[in-house]
Amino acid sequence: MEEQNFAPGFIGELKKLYAAWAGEEVISMESLPESGSVRKYYRIKGAGRMAIGVYNPDNRENTAFVYLSRHLKKHGVNVPEVYLADLAEDIYLVEDLGDMMLYNYYNANINNRESVVNLYKSVIREMPTLQANAARGLDFGVCYPRAAFDQQSMMWDLHYFKSYFLKLTGVKFYEQDLEDDFNALTKFLLQAKREYFLFRDFQSRNIMLHSGKVYFIDYQGGRKGALQYDIASLLFEAKTSLSPEIRDELLAYYIEIFSSVKGFNSKNFLKYYYGYVLIRMLQALGAYGFRGYFERKQFFLQSIPPAVKNLEWLVQHADFGVKLPQLENCFEQIIQSEISRQFELPADEFTVSVNSFSYKSGIPLDNSGNGGGFVFDCRALSNPGRYEQYKAYTGKDYPVIEFLNGQGEVQEFLNHAYAIVESSIKNYKERNFAHLMVNFGCTGGQHRSVFCAEEISSRIKQKPGVKVITRHRELEKKK
Repeated sequence: MEEQNFAPGFIGELKKLYAAWAGEEVISMESLPESGSVRKYYRIKGAGRMAIGVYNPDNRENTAFVYLSRHLKKHGVNVPEVYLADLAEDIYLVEDLGDMMLYNYYNANINNRESVVNLYKSVIREMPTLQANAARGLDFGVCYPRAAFDQQSMMWDLHYFKSYFLKLTGVKFYEQDLEDDFNALTKFLLQAKREYFLFRDFQSRNIMLHSGKVYFIDYQGGRKGALQYDIASLLFEAKTSLSPEIRDELLAYYIEIFSSVKGFNSKNFLKYYYGYVLIRMLQALGAYGFRGYFERKQFFLQSIPPAVKNLEWLVQHADFGVKLPQLENCFEQIIQSEISRQFELPADEFTVSVNSFSYKSGIPLDNSGNGGGFVFDCRALSNPGRYEQYKAYTGKDYPVIEFLNGQGEVQEFLNHAYAIVESSIKNYKERNFAHLMVNFGCTGGQHRSVFCAEEISSRIKQKPGVKVITRHRELEKKK
């Protein structure tokens, strides 16, 4: 277990808490994989008992989690038992539900439609208890960071999408027009019935399979809200990418199950359903941008391509219930552009990403999660862009290719660059790395860098067992 990343005494406090609960000393502590939050999880074992130890520096979130856990369990919801908490130290112990998530089961049974659908239906059968029954007597004032999924919560999510997805991926929009759409969407969604418990992050990695039952975890962001949000989260989750046919079947089953819940009206539910699908999807794209671009977590970057596919389906088939012209313009750009292509790296093949770029726009990010790679500066090479006859062309066009091939220093530059790249490819493959990134930059990203990227890509493609993805960032912006 790696303890060096945490403050001295933190591990000791968890061990003390375990001993106070179990009446025995800790024998082993295993650090569990990180998720999208700052929470740290440990599987703690003694001679006869075990628990999951949690550290989270957000005290208000811890308070909400402990309260919600006890309230939900009291109302018959399958959630982990909180064994003992020391909120002053930001730690608590909960029941160990094992490692089998709905996400794992789905991936292992992806070709068994009946098995997958039946398991999802077993999850949906638990949702009336979770969303409706458990809302009774719940003190929503304890919920964090808001008591309800209200206009403020919605606007936070929409601005999250704007800042960490639209702006980071270069989608063009008019700020005020986009704000008008945000206001129109939230005004419409707030008309839905909103007296239920909204889980907030109801997705396959937060649903556990334990002792023949479905359990729920990571609901610390739960609050009062509409029914539509959680089922939208489950059915339109990017990483599972359920087919439209399965989504429709499960949505119909959800409506059937809720038909016995007092006050439920299927027509009213469907009126707002796709609007909630949309706001959930935008929140998720914002999270993928933030967790992926800023925190460099590959899992979130890999969620972008299937999320864009879901968005495309939604645009083509769904009625949001309200006109959103500026948002729809943004969606069209996202769908038609190459935004998601850069994240599609095959898992079973060594991949080299070769990029051309302009230094004016910065060096491309390595989105593979592998890190490393090379950046070659082409600005010392003869520049065809200085001559009028070449300005309308790019490094992919014959006149520019002919010009650069006639410059002796260009081939020398390429030979040196390829020798370095070839050596790393051999080394990376021997070490079972999955990806190498190679960037060529020049002033405008039109001529020299494009030519060099194409030339190096052509050479690498001659090597067996290597896949090459070539992108010209500045040229793609003009499409």
